[in-house]
Amino acid sequence: MRPVHQGIDDFAMPDPAQVRAATDLLRMLSDPTRFSVLWALAQGESNVACLAELAGTSPTAVSQHLSKLRLAGLVQGRREGTFVYYTVAEGPLGTLLVQALRAVGADPVADAAPVRRR
Repeated sequence: MRPVHQGIDDFAMPDPAQVRAATDLLRMLSDPTRFSVLWALAQGESNVACLAELAGTSPTAVSQHLSKLRLAGLVQGRREGTFVYYTVAEGPLGTLLVQALRAVGADPVADAAPVRRR
């Protein structure tokens, strides 16, 4: 008996390493604080204090999440004096965040509160 997928034109499975990388990325996005921080950073550069206020948590918690996101290559920091300003790393992460919100029925553009930078 022939597997069903063999009858589908252009059927392809991703490489196992790609699947692992994608699930690792989704795991990084699965925390509400990290998602909120990434959403804010997708709109522009920010520091820990501002991100903590936007995410509704402590600066210490945001710093820990930023450390994980930096190690995963999702954010990068720029030091200016005693402050570090973070941005989303280059790539399609903003689109992924928008699609995740739309998948649950949110309109991220209409529902997003204006972001104030300090």
